[in-house]
Amino acid sequence: MKKNKLLTIMLIILVTITLIGVVIFVLLTQFNKQGTTEPTIDEIIESSVDVPEITTNLADNNFVKLTLKIQTDSKDAADELTKRDFQTNNIIIEELSEMTEDDLQGKQGKILFESTIKSKLNELMQEGEIQQVYITSYIIQ
Repeated sequence: MKKNKLLTIMLIILVTITLIGVVIFVLLTQFNKQGTTEPTIDEIIESSVDVPEITTNLADNNFVKLTLKIQTDSKDAADELTKRDFQTNNIIIEELSEMTEDDLQGKQGKILFESTIKSKLNELMQEGEIQQVYITSYIIQ
């Protein structure tokens, strides 16, 4: 009789803990879905920084002229990046000076360049992070 009662109590406790776990899991997944809404275009523009036209030599003695738009995750991060414009330009010029015309050709070359700039700038950032780097104009001669 006592074993039956003990087994019943243990089952009730186990079912209760399982139900509480399921409820917490559902609530957390619902809150995470609401928090991951895509930013509007106005929010993207507000948290972006334009890099003025940069003209520099490539490793193969060609030169490139390009402009960039760098999207951050917040207005504060964009303000910090604006203050770091000299560091941004330095990183871009350093990376381009190690590349050749062939390195920048095609979609993959540009994607590699953008991701390299993004990771190097994220190492500098203290307030927020870089979300995306966009090439807005680009000429190689």
